[in-house]
Amino acid sequence: MSDLYQAHDINYRGENCGVHNWMTQDGHSFYWHPDWLHIAEDETGMHVKQPLELAPGEAPQKHHAIKAILHYLNGLTGQ
Repeated sequence: MSDLYQAHDINYRGENCGVHNWMTQDGHSFYWHPDWLHIAEDETGMHVKQPLELAPGEAPQKHHAIKAILHYLNGLTGQ
């Protein structure tokens, strides 16, 4: 079994005022708003955790935020 985080390992907690929230089983929260080019550890977006990976001219989408969260979490595990 892999130690890497997968999309099903983060729980989508909904959206409030345009800010989307995910939480891991161990209680780490991640936030993203469509205007942000990063995921953050707070609802204001001021505490950046990981930039989104976008192709030139590509608009940020929810799936980019999920990918950034997984990239961040898997970087913590040393994978």
